[in-house]
Amino acid sequence: MNRRELLKAAPALAAAAARAYPQAGAKGHLKAGLVAYSFRRQLQAKTLTYEDLIRYVADLGLDGLDTTVYWFPDTSDQYLASLRRTAYKHAVSLYSAAVRARLAQPTPELQRAEVENIRKWVDIADKLGATHVRVFGGAIPKGASESQAIAWAVEVLKRGAEYAGSKGIILGVEDDGGLTTTAEPTVEIVKQTDSPWAGINLDTGNFPKNGYAQVALCIPYAVNVHFKAHIASPDGVKEKADWDRLLGMFAKSGYKGYVSIEYEDQDVETALPGLAAELKRGVRKYSA
Repeated sequence: MNRRELLKAAPALAAAAARAYPQAGAKGHLKAGLVAYSFRRQLQAKTLTYEDLIRYVADLGLDGLDTTVYWFPDTSDQYLASLRRTAYKHAVSLYSAAVRARLAQPTPELQRAEVENIRKWVDIADKLGATHVRVFGGAIPKGASESQAIAWAVEVLKRGAEYAGSKGIILGVEDDGGLTTTAEPTVEIVKQTDSPWAGINLDTGNFPKNGYAQVALCIPYAVNVHFKAHIASPDGVKEKADWDRLLGMFAKSGYKGYVSIEYEDQDVETALPGLAAELKRGVRKYSA
């Protein structure tokens, strides 16, 4: 093939390579992190600060911290800049801000208010250096159908994603009860929103049944991932999560991004070092 023919064929070759990639060697590009919510009791009691948590993440050898923002002492520019500096000095990425935004709002007034709420937290995430903001689908409003709630959620997410995108920030809808209890409506919200700045904050432990199958449905839309110690069996029994199996699923899909531990039991101080070591091994195994 001469140079002219090669240039003509390049776009088709590139497209073919892109389509083939997820099946090529089952490798992703994964980073291991920790969700601040794992230390919610300590943060709420103020026996632990976010600065302490950043240093702990560094000591564990993890790459980043998903900053559940509920227990920030304040959101002033001074505090956010200080936190950002601490993270940089410890080589920890503050890659995500998890906020209390609920998309399914039944009236135009409530929708506008929730969009403003998202805009506020996007601005805070921008100052923090985070490029992802976690939001919730919210409860299905009383008297509404699931399809109505999805339409309302899409309206808010579209407008929120438009603003987030102007800052280079992605919104991730978490599967976390209410409208987003299962994979299907969660995926539908993101599909209908149809924005490069919106996806799923995929929590592998939140589905009430068929955990692995539900995760598989969401993976193509995942922009951030939480790993829990347990996952639901087909009949809804919580069993020990097979992280190697899950990481293999994400790698095979070509997922690139953070996979972070969200620990919910009270023995977090004793359990986390072992879990962090397990996650780091898996990330190395399945990363290109």
